[in-house]
Amino acid sequence: MARHDKTGDPHTGDAHTGHAAHDSQLEEHAGQRHESGHAEHPDHGGHGHHGHHGHHGHGGHDAHAHHSPQAFRDKFWISLLLTLPILYFSEQLQAWLGYEAVQFPGSGWVNPVLGTVLFFYGVIVFLRGAREELAGRQPGMMTLISLAITVAYLYSLAVTLGLPGMPFYWELATLITIMLLGHWLEMASVEGASRALDELMELVPSTARRMEDGEFVEVTVDRLRTGDLILVRPGEQVPVDGVVEQGDTSTDESFLTGESKPIAKAAGDEVVAASINGEGAVTVRVTRTGDDTTLSQMQRLVAQAQSSRSRFQVLADRAAGWLFYIALGAGILTFLVWFALTPGVEQAITRTVTVLIIACPHALGLAIPLVTVNATALSARHGILVRNREAFERARDIDVVAFDKTGTLTEGRFEVRATFVQGAGEREALQIAAALEVPSEHPLGNAIVERAQELELNIPRVSNFSVVAGKGVRGEVDGTGYTVGRPEWIGEQGLELPEALQSGLTQAEDRGESVIALMDQARVIAVFALADKVRTSAREAIRGLQEQGIETVMITGDSEAVARTVAAELGMDRYYARVLPGDKARLVGELQRDGNVAFVGDGINDAPALLQANLGIAIGAGTNIAIESADLVLVEDDPRDVLAALRLSKATYRKMIQNLGWATGYNAVAIPLAAGVLAWAGFLLSPAVGAILMSISTIVVAINATLLRRTDLTG
Repeated sequence: MARHDKTGDPHTGDAHTGHAAHDSQLEEHAGQRHESGHAEHPDHGGHGHHGHHGHHGHGGHDAHAHHSPQAFRDKFWISLLLTLPILYFSEQLQAWLGYEAVQFPGSGWVNPVLGTVLFFYGVIVFLRGAREELAGRQPGMMTLISLAITVAYLYSLAVTLGLPGMPFYWELATLITIMLLGHWLEMASVEGASRALDELMELVPSTARRMEDGEFVEVTVDRLRTGDLILVRPGEQVPVDGVVEQGDTSTDESFLTGESKPIAKAAGDEVVAASINGEGAVTVRVTRTGDDTTLSQMQRLVAQAQSSRSRFQVLADRAAGWLFYIALGAGILTFLVWFALTPGVEQAITRTVTVLIIACPHALGLAIPLVTVNATALSARHGILVRNREAFERARDIDVVAFDKTGTLTEGRFEVRATFVQGAGEREALQIAAALEVPSEHPLGNAIVERAQELELNIPRVSNFSVVAGKGVRGEVDGTGYTVGRPEWIGEQGLELPEALQSGLTQAEDRGESVIALMDQARVIAVFALADKVRTSAREAIRGLQEQGIETVMITGDSEAVARTVAAELGMDRYYARVLPGDKARLVGELQRDGNVAFVGDGINDAPALLQANLGIAIGAGTNIAIESADLVLVEDDPRDVLAALRLSKATYRKMIQNLGWATGYNAVAIPLAAGVLAWAGFLLSPAVGAILMSISTIVVAINATLLRRTDLTG
């Protein structure tokens, strides 16, 4: 394995020899987890606009920014009602279908009158969009729709007033109605993908039970402040973010993580707003309220992602603009050719209108927005919040994923990795050590207690307990005096370390593990080796990334021995030890010489590296992490979500390419057909058929984008 050794790190080789000596190692844990979890974010001074990420301003497909699905829905149904009599009285349809419409005085004016009403009622939304496009000097979809409809209406009106030819009232009516239907479906799709979090916010309770003068009093949620104590009863939604003070329960956080399994909660565990409390009543200390809650944070990030523009959206918008000029040129050329080859102007106008209609870049305009909206919604459901859409698209090209260690690959808390005993059984030694460590509350001692509890050992009571500063703890168990502490304390008490235990101590130190010893007044009974607990999910994440051909790297400020052990346990390709926070960004820059690099970190100290990387991924969004420095934010402390994010990026890219290919390919074929290149073979498209084909292309794009939601992110 390649290693990059740095000096000046607080984690020296003898830092793994006892309670006191481990303060330096614990400082790293505190600096990363607690600092990231509870400290205020520093001013990133523009970090929100990463120079290497090329952030775009908010834009996107906003032609309908002032409209809602309901508005298009209402217009569609009313337009449909107006269209039906127009179809019934159409002379062309009567001839085709072999029926004769009812005749009455003025029946000949039904279609002109209803067509005029329909034109001014239905086309207004498209004309407004066209005006905005032309004002911005970016003619596109709305301009093309407006041009086609206006040409069809004015020609039909001119025929009604005496111009020779056949009016297009039924084609005009069906075109307007179909276009309104397409836009209704579009807006409904966008709104449906964006509505989930809004609906969830509406379900969050408006009141809470706050402790006041020893009693829980019902107050509005907006009156809650950080530090307040509230009561959450079984079956209720948690109103704000907080930490459980008292009680045991489980919560449903599926909206946040995508995981339907209830999560057990006890004193000290975090709960988030909108999660559903399970079977137990708990008192919760408020940590975040209002816009600072995890749910509100999610809302902002989702909205930001959905409103931001990407490289593919910019490309699609440009293509739609080019298509406008192509369609306009094709329409003019079509008119001139047909006017020259056929008598009168009727056929020339019919072909021209059909070209303008069928060339409408509706599908092209929706190809990217619908994919990104669905991708953002899917990622949010899986606890992956996209902050920078362009960086998210680049995730498919990642070659190297570099991980911070503490709090990312490891849990940031110790576990007993090995127990070496002399003259006693392992279970007995754990019982005695756990008894002495119960009152100590030291992180290493807590690991001893947790191990005893895992083995369901009966932990005896300790008497005459005391703490010896810088060395360990002592007390009596069943009348016998014991001490637990750093190995150096062995010699100070005039005891010798047996050879078997010395061998265990050496092995532990070689692995970079922490060591504490259990002694009585006459001998050393046991040596415990402890280390930061490696996440089980980290092994799966590393293996999954490597299976995709992605190199995995660990960057840590910890000692060489610790880094080597963790990297070997996870099977990582490379590691760098003794790296100061300021040097992480430099190392990421070096890794970028070999390809695109994603950096995964959990703390404020990781911000420079998150900014340097091609893709910055912040893990653990339930706490106040350095979100401003990251492109993706993972809600859970689960490295497997990194793999899920990369899979989603690749799936999103495939859908974008498919939609762009369909939208452009459709126009490449449809425009010549609409112009009448196969007229010699008796094949001509009417404006109404052109409208139907254009709408079908839009539906294909919408369905394909929606299918993205079925992507399996678990592999």
